[in-house]
Amino acid sequence: MLVPLGLLINLAYHVWLWHKVRTKAFSTIFGIDANGRCLWVSTMMKDIDKKNIIAVQSIRNMIMGSTLMASTSILLCCGLGAVISSTYSVKKPLNDSILGAQGEFTVALKFATLFTIFLFSFLFHSLSVMFLTQLSILICTPQDVLSMVTPEYLSDLLGKATILGIVGNRVLHTGLSLLLWIFGPVMAFLCSIAMLLVLHELDFVERKDHKGENV
Repeated sequence: MLVPLGLLINLAYHVWLWHKVRTKAFSTIFGIDANGRCLWVSTMMKDIDKKNIIAVQSIRNMIMGSTLMASTSILLCCGLGAVISSTYSVKKPLNDSILGAQGEFTVALKFATLFTIFLFSFLFHSLSVMFLTQLSILICTPQDVLSMVTPEYLSDLLGKATILGIVGNRVLHTGLSLLLWIFGPVMAFLCSIAMLLVLHELDFVERKDHKGENV
């Protein structure tokens, strides 16, 4: 029950985080970043002839980050696939080290769950790269009165790419904590709780008013 409980707590936290982003956006880093992205796109497009290199290099750095995470996810999938398809003599040490259920179904469930999670992480990051590639091309298009490439459209592209990257990272983090499930459900549960505590500190910011009080 510990592993499903850890996943349920993880899901509940992110639902609560989504609610906070929708209601009190500027109390989270996601709301502040979204506002900054809109301003960044508008600023780049106002003087794109002079800032096109900065814009393309910034987007290229984001593409490199998403590509790295996608490569890591698919590499983990390949490693898990190699373990799953290996002979019994290779998997036997893993089975003997499990501090929990040791049945064949349980072992298969663990590896299948991890494989699926890392595969979804790869999917989200690859979609993020697709939107960023579109953005890197469209942001340098000539501005015209009748042009359909508006700052709002490009901000929407950047927002989608960023959200997909964030989801891909969170899915990958969940998979990394579940890797400890191979060695026992207690370690996986404790790692999930520790990860959520760290994410809570990173996801929320303290804003102060003009009197220096937290808001």
